[in-house]
Amino acid sequence: MNTNSKNVRKVAETHRANIHKQLMHRIEVARASGNQDLIRVLEEEMKQL
Repeated sequence: MNTNSKNVRKVAETHRANIHKQLMHRIEVARASGNQDLIRVLEEEMKQL
């Protein structure tokens, strides 16, 4: 595997981790506000990751 492929993979992994972190935060906020509909949507989105 060349350096460019490694870099692309690392960027993709970082991007995915950032999306996961943001989703987790949004779920926490939705839970704190009691928004069950939003929680379901966000949890479904999490499954697609």
